[in-house]
Amino acid sequence: MGSPAHKRPSGSGGGGGLPTSTVSNGGGRGGRGVLPRGRQMQKTFNNIKITILCGFVTILVLRGTIGVGNLGSSSADAVNQNIIEETNRILAEIRSDSDPTDLDSPQETEMSTNETYALGPKITDWDSQRKVWLESNPEFPSTVNGKARILLLTGSPPKPCDNPIGDHYLLKSVKNKIDYCRLHGIEIVYNMAHLDKELAGYWAKLPMIRRLMLSHPEVEWIWWMDSDALFTDILFQIPLVRYEKHNLVIHGYPDLLFDQKSWIALNTGSFLLRNCQWSLDLLDAWAPMGPKGPIRDEAGKVLTAYLKGRPAFEADDQSALIYLLLSQKDTWMEKVFVENQYYLHGFWEGLVDKYEEMMEKYHPGLGDERWPFVTHFVGCKPCGSYADYAVERCLKSMERAFNFADNQVLKLYGFGHRGLLSPKIKRIRNETATPLEFVDKFDIRRTTQVETKPQN
Repeated sequence: MGSPAHKRPSGSGGGGGLPTSTVSNGGGRGGRGVLPRGRQMQKTFNNIKITILCGFVTILVLRGTIGVGNLGSSSADAVNQNIIEETNRILAEIRSDSDPTDLDSPQETEMSTNETYALGPKITDWDSQRKVWLESNPEFPSTVNGKARILLLTGSPPKPCDNPIGDHYLLKSVKNKIDYCRLHGIEIVYNMAHLDKELAGYWAKLPMIRRLMLSHPEVEWIWWMDSDALFTDILFQIPLVRYEKHNLVIHGYPDLLFDQKSWIALNTGSFLLRNCQWSLDLLDAWAPMGPKGPIRDEAGKVLTAYLKGRPAFEADDQSALIYLLLSQKDTWMEKVFVENQYYLHGFWEGLVDKYEEMMEKYHPGLGDERWPFVTHFVGCKPCGSYADYAVERCLKSMERAFNFADNQVLKLYGFGHRGLLSPKIKRIRNETATPLEFVDKFDIRRTTQVETKPQN
């Protein structure tokens, strides 16, 4: 059912012969402490300058539009060009990791293959620590209204997008996730910080997941979701009862995983990890494959040789997890649930052009190919300067997916988008003197969950 769990190379271990690396976060490697005060002040000053520059641009536009003042066209063009250059310079400075005014910033170095990397101090009794904490803090239960407490984690790089339109679609993406979480009683964290510079790019999720587990013992499940993935079935709920004996829930296909050893057998763009000792151990085994530099490069060679169809590029988190689960199957797979009965990850190309057909034939709450739970825009990279697909195609498809989902939210309020490509909305029913009847009829929080078919 559906397409394989896609993942694209970024462009640039546990088990077997992967190079590992163990320098703890608690050690003294550069870039792992609190942001220096000089850097914070510089960022604040840059933001102020951008605000002032925007004001200047506004004045110039007004001068050119309504003819205020005697500023000549050549002078105006020169001033405008200077403002553009200054704005670009400041944006480039913000995007840069370096800060010439921060004298305390240590020199960055890459780890060698002789070093061993660790996410932090080794923890071996987390289950007992967490149990004692929960018993001592009954005001923070791990279940709410009979449902396990879930925290959705998503995020984006700390720098502005290379493509300005990317920031707009990041905003739409987080709005979509906030809507879903609000309606289903799920907490959400949006991260924009690199907690560990060794684990950049795809790998940045790992230290944040670990930190949330240890800082929020009341949370039962951490749910990671990429910023380029959208909820497109707002009614569907994760069937947690199905996973009572499992600690990792991830979209994929067992035949691709075990029979073919495919590098797209699983997708790490959306997965759930239980807050327990097993998960901490998995993160500890997973993370050593990811430090940037020689370790990641050498690990990439091993992954390409081991996994079917994988291009030659540095180690990515998805390939590394598949390698770990296959090479240490007896250690991990008993607690892993490979889910494909609904779209925890749904590859966008086969879905976005079928939304009208879905609306005509089916209804939300199904979560599968009839009404996909998640539409994931793998390969589009709206925030980057390059992508694997045409930019126009990606942006139009993301707009359709967002509005398809947003219509499900707006329905309660009596509105809907004029079309799946239109940000404008229209009224879909008239106001009434008895509005509560619509709350009972359309409020997603009151709608009965549609049962999903069990896995064979």
